Amino acid sequence: MHVLFIGGTGNISTDCAAVLAARGHEITVVTRGNKDVPDGYHKIVADRNDPVAYKGALTALSPDVVIDFVAFRPEQLKPHLEMFAGKIKQLVFISSATVYAKPHPVPVTEDAELGNTWSGYAQNKEKCEEWLAAHCSKLPYTIVRPSHTYSRRWLPNVVTSAGFTFAQRLLDGKPVFVPDDGQALWTLTTTRDFAQGFAGLVGNEAALGEAFHITNDCPLTWNQIYFEIARALGAAELTIENIPTDFICEVDPRMSAKLRGDKSHAAIFDNAKIKRFVPEFECRDSIRAGLAMSVKWFDEHPDQKTVDPNVDATWDHIIEAWEKR
Repeated sequence: MHVLFIGGTGNISTDCAAVLAARGHEITVVTRGNKDVPDGYHKIVADRNDPVAYKGALTALSPDVVIDFVAFRPEQLKPHLEMFAGKIKQLVFISSATVYAKPHPVPVTEDAELGNTWSGYAQNKEKCEEWLAAHCSKLPYTIVRPSHTYSRRWLPNVVTSAGFTFAQRLLDGKPVFVPDDGQALWTLTTTRDFAQGFAGLVGNEAALGEAFHITNDCPLTWNQIYFEIARALGAAELTIENIPTDFICEVDPRMSAKLRGDKSHAAIFDNAKIKRFVPEFECRDSIRAGLAMSVKWFDEHPDQKTVDPNVDATWDHIIEAWEKR
């Protein structure tokens, strides 16, 4: 099949494209040109925020499957209707597990109630899902809802997993925080595990009109996750502040979407559906294997061990406010 990736060089999409390419599919990646595209892929440089140029670059293509990793609002999906309606076998839309209403029962199934009142990101992803359902006769679709999925370039935490800021704080012995008592169960999935389940949905006619989450079956508490990251880094000291979610969000309202809308709630998923549609799917990476992969990548790319001063300031601001209360 000819598979067109709208965004194929990001945290999750890189491994997804690699797995599909290894299975013999022709891969075309649409990118803004900020990241390298692997040899063997077709590359198209286009910015979807420029609709005229975007459609001009893609209209002549004849993919079998279109995979959209970077649509965040319904209007960003509309060009697909103009370019590919009646022409493609499947549009795979990458939504998010944040679309589920909070709090939610656990384990979460794909039929759980939607409607995240805290996260604008989740609300827009849900609107995208609704838009696809309204146009299903012209654009046969499959929805995928990743939860916290991390690659070699990520080390999971509650502020931002991208980059090395959190890791450097641990190495420097600086305190970090978890919401409440840090005992909320949270599910982490490596991108290479996710990609195996994802690839089984691509071109799968039985998956049309369906939604799936693809996650690990082994949740950990946030306290355990931080401990494992410190262990993987070889950090000599780990200081965790247990700070109430309400206090964190009062001090920094930007954290409301991250915590009230996501990470302060238990995230345990029932993966029966993806395993039914893709029987070969199995998460093989333990937390230690996944984190070892990430730490190894950073050690091999020391130029990427950079600290984002804005992210570091978020940690400091919230912890200092808690200590001064």
